[in-house]
Amino acid sequence: MTPLSEREIRAAFVNCTKGETKRLHVPRDLAGRPWPELDFLGWRDPQSPERAYLVTELGQRPVAVALRCPTPSTTQRRRSMCSICLTAPVSGVSLMVAAKAGRSGQAGNSVGTYLCSDLSCSLYVRGRKDAGAGARLHESLTLEEKVARTVANVAAFIAKVTG
Repeated sequence: MTPLSEREIRAAFVNCTKGETKRLHVPRDLAGRPWPELDFLGWRDPQSPERAYLVTELGQRPVAVALRCPTPSTTQRRRSMCSICLTAPVSGVSLMVAAKAGRSGQAGNSVGTYLCSDLSCSLYVRGRKDAGAGARLHESLTLEEKVARTVANVAAFIAKVTG
């Protein structure tokens, strides 16, 4: 992923009002993120843990969505698999829901997917973060194929939000 500034991230949201994007918490450590190893930038709002955000690149431009999710204390304790990276991390998987973009979202429509609770899918796929014993199934795919699948799964979710 190409490194993004706070301004670029705020401008990329497709399912928020301008006022909401001005008020949301953007990580302060953007310069320290491992951008070349990220398929998307994801984070939970430290001031409001039931909110999360995801930013990815589609067609050479950033696209961001705001997500609602259970607080970490209410996350299921049984192990589930992330729909994006196909990992079952020890840290858990949460159903994250995004309001649809445009009039559909204003009418209350939303879409959801199961995501790693810490939004570290890119790092789990690349083996840069330990997901715990048995968290990743053995696959014959190459790393490039796993990354391509992760990117495609993120794009498919974003398409549901914007479609």
